[in-house]
Amino acid sequence: MEELRSAVDEHMELMADLVQKLSSELRSGLRPAYDNFIGFYYAIHWKEPWLMCLLSFHVFLLIMTIFSRKNTNFQMCLFLLALLGVYFAESLNKFLGDNWKKFATQNYFDPSGLFLSVLWSGLLLTIAIIILINTLFSMCYLIVRWKKAELRHRARLSRNKQD
Repeated sequence: MEELRSAVDEHMELMADLVQKLSSELRSGLRPAYDNFIGFYYAIHWKEPWLMCLLSFHVFLLIMTIFSRKNTNFQMCLFLLALLGVYFAESLNKFLGDNWKKFATQNYFDPSGLFLSVLWSGLLLTIAIIILINTLFSMCYLIVRWKKAELRHRARLSRNKQD
């Protein structure tokens, strides 16, 4: 019995050591990402009118997505428009990078497209994922309704055969 107790204690110490190492690696691994995010956040002048319009556009699109959740055809149009927006993001980044002096105080549009990827494509993809999840729920609901109707129909047929 003492051997078992010492083996369990040894195993628990080993597990505690592994958890401690994992948590310290996660903390040190997430710190640079957090620092980069904070640097990105503070590098943007959020009071610029075009940025406020861009964020308002995304909020409006999200509200449209939520309120039209029962209209599958409209949601599919929104889904395709969102994906088209992501598809043309590279061309949009190049165009806006060439003309940034006309509407912005600084050039946010680097050749790698990080800014536009985060504030344009990322938000459009988030909305597209919301639409996709809603569509999957709608399809599941439709399948359940279909199956219930099929079972009612079979029950009606079996009742008619018995009569």
